[in-house]
Amino acid sequence: MKDNSNREFDLIVFGATGFTGRLVAEYLHLSGAAGARWAIAGRSLDKLGKVRDELHLPASVALLKADASDAAALKALVARTRCVITTVGPYQLYGEPLATACAEGGTDYVDLCGEPLWMARMIDKLTPAAQKSGARIVFSCGFDSIPFDLGVVYLQAEAEKRFGAPLPEVRGRVARVKGTASGGTLASMMETIEAVRREPALIKVMANPFALTPGFKGPRQPGGQTADFDDWADHWSGPFFMATINTKNVHRSNALRGHPWGTDFIYSEKLLTGKPGQADKGRKKAVALARFNKLQNLALGFGPTRALLRRFVLAKPGEGPDKAAREAGHYECWFTGKSAQGELLRAVVKGDRDPGYGSTCKLISETALCLVQDVNRDATPGGVWTPGAAMGLALVRRLHERAGLTFEIAA
Repeated sequence: MKDNSNREFDLIVFGATGFTGRLVAEYLHLSGAAGARWAIAGRSLDKLGKVRDELHLPASVALLKADASDAAALKALVARTRCVITTVGPYQLYGEPLATACAEGGTDYVDLCGEPLWMARMIDKLTPAAQKSGARIVFSCGFDSIPFDLGVVYLQAEAEKRFGAPLPEVRGRVARVKGTASGGTLASMMETIEAVRREPALIKVMANPFALTPGFKGPRQPGGQTADFDDWADHWSGPFFMATINTKNVHRSNALRGHPWGTDFIYSEKLLTGKPGQADKGRKKAVALARFNKLQNLALGFGPTRALLRRFVLAKPGEGPDKAAREAGHYECWFTGKSAQGELLRAVVKGDRDPGYGSTCKLISETALCLVQDVNRDATPGGVWTPGAAMGLALVRRLHERAGLTFEIAA
C-alpha cells in the first residue's frame, strides 16, 4: 500500500475550466477548503489561469496541465495529490484513464458518475489495483447519489438506536425539488442509451438493482415505473428518473458494509406528486408522469431525438444556471421504513441549493475533504466504494455542518 500522506496537495480539481468544475473550485475557495492544500487541473493552462483570476483564487492554488486521454500526464498528476475530484464526464467517455491512474497510484478519487454500466465495469477492473495501492475510488458523489445513499444510512442508524434492528424495507421518495438536472447528467444518460443500442444485452444490467454488487443478488425489488399510492407517505407517486442509479448505489452500500440491513433488504425510489388532501390531483399527476416517462424512454431510444437534444437542449461547455437560479433551488427527500413491530420511521433530507449544480458542487467537495481528513485507511481501506459505505455517518455530519444538507427524523 502506498503512503500518500506527504504529497504536495491534498486535493486536485480535475476539469476546473468546465461549469461544474469551476463551481467546485469556487466553493473550495470561499469555504476555505477546511485548510486543505489544493490545485486545479485541465487541458489548458491559459483557461485555468483565467478561472483562477476570475474567481480570485490565491496564487497558492497551482495550475496543472493534463488531458483526460493522456495516461502518462495523468499518472504524474495523481502522484502529486492525496485525492482527485473529477467533474469531467460522461465518465464512460473520459473517466477510465484517470480512475485507473488513481487506483494504481494510491490516490483517492471522487466523481459525479451516475452511469451504472461504466461503474459496473470499473468495479471489476479497478478493485484489485485499488486494494493493492490503498486508493479509495468513490463514485456518485453529487446529487446522484449522496442524498439517497446517505439518507438510507442515516435512517438505518436511527432504526438501530430506536428498535435495536434495521428496517427490512425503505422507501425513498423525492417530496420536493426545484432546479434542473445538470447537463452532465443528461449527457451521461444519452451515452448510456448509445451503449445499450450498440450492445442490447446491457439492458439487463440497467434493469438489475444489484448490478453493482458482483457475486450477490438479493430479493425481487419493487418496480418504479408506474403511478401508485404510497400509504407510508400518504401521497401518490410516479417514476423518478434517477432511481436507476440511486437504487443500485444503496444496495452496493449495504453489500460493502457486510449487509447490516440484511441480505433480503428492499429499497425503492419514486417522486411524490400532489399534496396531502389532494389525492385526485396527485393521482392525475402521477399517471401523467408515468406516461411521460414511458414516452421519454421511447423518444430517447430514437437516434434523431438524441441528436436534436445534443444540439439544442444540452448545456454547452461552460454553461449552466446563474447564481440566482442555483441559490433559489432546493430539494427534500423522505426515507421511510417500517420496523418488525409495524412502527414507521422517517428521515428527511433537505438540500438548500439547486440539486444539479449548487448542491452538487458542495457535496463532491466535502466528500473529498471527508475522505482525506476524516476517514483513515484502517477504517476504509483501498477499493471501489460508495459514499455511504466509505464514509457513512462521518460524511452525514460533515454535510450537515458545512454543505447545506440537513438530516432529521420526522416527528
